[in-house]
Amino acid sequence: MKKIFPYLLMASVALPAISANISDDKDLAPYVFPQNSPTRVSRPAYLADGLSYLSLSADGKKVVKYETATGKEIETVMDVTHTRETTIPSIESFVMSPDGSKLLVGRERKPIYRRSSMAKYYVYNIRTRQLHPLSVNFEYQREPLFSPDGRMVAFVGSDNDIHLHKIDYNTEVDVTTDGMTDKIINGVPDWVYEEEFTTSSSMAWAPDNLTLCYIKYNETDVPAYSFPLYEGTCNPMEQYALYPGSFTYKYPVAGQPNSKVSVHSYDVDNRKTKNLDIPATNFEYIPRISYGGSPDRLIIATLNRAQTRMELFSMNPKSNVAKSILVEEESAWLEPSTYENLTFNTDNFVVLSSRSGFTHAYQYNYAGSMTRAITKGDFDVLAYYGADAKGNHYVQSTATGPINRVVSRIDPKGIMTHMTPEKGNASVWFTPAKNYYTVCYSNAQTPPVYTLRNIAGKDIRVLEDNAAAKAKYASAPKREFFTVTTAEGITINAYMLKPAGFSASGSYPVIMTQYSGPGSQQVLDSWAIDWEQYAAMQGYIVICADGRGTGGRGRAWETIVYKNLGHYETIDQQAVAKWAAGQPYVKSGSIGICGWSYGGYETLMCVSTPSTPFAAAVAIAPVTDWRYYDTIYAERYMLTPQENEDGYRASAPLNAVGNLSVPLLMMHGTADDNVHFMNTVQYTSALQSAGKWCDMFIYPNMNHSIYGCGARLSVYSRMLAYFKSNLR
Repeated sequence: MKKIFPYLLMASVALPAISANISDDKDLAPYVFPQNSPTRVSRPAYLADGLSYLSLSADGKKVVKYETATGKEIETVMDVTHTRETTIPSIESFVMSPDGSKLLVGRERKPIYRRSSMAKYYVYNIRTRQLHPLSVNFEYQREPLFSPDGRMVAFVGSDNDIHLHKIDYNTEVDVTTDGMTDKIINGVPDWVYEEEFTTSSSMAWAPDNLTLCYIKYNETDVPAYSFPLYEGTCNPMEQYALYPGSFTYKYPVAGQPNSKVSVHSYDVDNRKTKNLDIPATNFEYIPRISYGGSPDRLIIATLNRAQTRMELFSMNPKSNVAKSILVEEESAWLEPSTYENLTFNTDNFVVLSSRSGFTHAYQYNYAGSMTRAITKGDFDVLAYYGADAKGNHYVQSTATGPINRVVSRIDPKGIMTHMTPEKGNASVWFTPAKNYYTVCYSNAQTPPVYTLRNIAGKDIRVLEDNAAAKAKYASAPKREFFTVTTAEGITINAYMLKPAGFSASGSYPVIMTQYSGPGSQQVLDSWAIDWEQYAAMQGYIVICADGRGTGGRGRAWETIVYKNLGHYETIDQQAVAKWAAGQPYVKSGSIGICGWSYGGYETLMCVSTPSTPFAAAVAIAPVTDWRYYDTIYAERYMLTPQENEDGYRASAPLNAVGNLSVPLLMMHGTADDNVHFMNTVQYTSALQSAGKWCDMFIYPNMNHSIYGCGARLSVYSRMLAYFKSNLR
């Protein structure tokens, strides 16, 4: 008890200096809660011809078919009150089988990590109205996947094994049997793959339905991480009322062992599995597997540990013969979009590569020859949407400037035509047949507008104009974009929110907010309503700047931070702060900085220099030493601690606590499975050793998002109260 007392005291004595009652900021709620955000339109479940789509009724009792062009109801495909053999009160999700004869419906979803979940799934036959549980052996299932003919569903059970439900016979077959908690996972990724390779499934069906391929993760040698669980008051866990519990999972920190991964095939007819021999000599990761339009063409993407080299293999699962069809290599890290956005068609595949200094789309045949450079120029392609029957390709890019997102068509001659406004932020989704597409467009003045168009670009109907949101927040400050040229001659994109009634002869405190992580962008000409607008309405100038290392400006701008995180980002954030301090309308000595996650890390870096321009700081869920963060992310930008010892030392805020000279508030959730609470604990320990201190607020049992039971309102209320105390 004596050992932890100083730490508890440090956390508690600071609280009265913050706001003890968040009810004073009740007007903040409309700016931070999602239910007050503009209405979002989700991508419909289109049928193959694109002429109709399915949608779940608001009460979860019906799946209804609508006409795409008009939005008129065609028929009810499923009604939970009229099912046969099994009855359920409602559903939460559904997926139609590829052949259109069945629905896979889910209910009672339970989240696992950021992207993964389990649920109770059922198979519904549309013609017979028969409803059956997907499994009688497992109450909850993960990542169910229809076979192409719609007659089978592969899924992962609580035993970490893959199982196969044969719909025609209502039987279940074990595909794997070696699954074991904390040791072997089949068909779904481990924590670090899910988090950093943005995937929740590792299975792929052959087009002929005869083979199921999957990735096996052997995490036996991966070190485990544990964090305590408390009873708490937000969704209280009564079992921990007197003694805390714990949650333990495998989490590889930088330099530690990853899961050993391998690819396997399962023959549906003979019920046998086979290890597939990948002829790569130096790979650590398999971020993706996918079929390339043929049963004898399983595409396996491999990465080396440094994530500087990707090799694609075309594998015949029957013969176990593979050949290399593409090698993509960079001197710094490969853009994650290179392996996350691979598109495989019947006769070709498309890859996003930054080999030219900017990210562009390239088309290859399966012999490994490039057949077309789809895009080119001094801009980045951010998304590839595929091609239509006429050979037109569709992309989202920064072709009209890094703060914009424009969607374009590239015809067979290579001519690019913009399909959305040149200024602002646009994204689209297409019907499978590419006969219709929906545009989501916004800018700093306009909330998202969703418009259905035909492939010729003619507006068919507006799905949502968010006129109510526009009217509701009409008086809220809007982003004003500008650039700052630093003493080094670096031009930094930024935006500013000014208080209502702003006067150039006034004197205003400034809050700088940022994320700053590699490849990220905050400075975008898009609609946003959050705490920033509220802060501006309270008399603050809010500034956000994207310094070096951020995205949308090509490889040289982004990769300058390689092996040296926090260095250039700090120089640039401080340069913007110094620029702000020189403006006649900025109150002297009243510039604060804040950030969450990587932004929290950069906040600490910015106040850990001998002559910081900031007067106060708020760091939420920050990384304080990259040695504490996961292998894939940390090593992508820093290599391993063994390879880059000096870089890790220089990039750790906890090694520079002696320079902290301004008020600092830290906030963190104790159940953060991403950026562990240990980061904050170690930082405060270093502060204590250096004779320093900080203010702190801890959120018991909260994860990285710190959300639920009013926690998000608490975070921003405390942050604004802290700046009010220290900047005015």
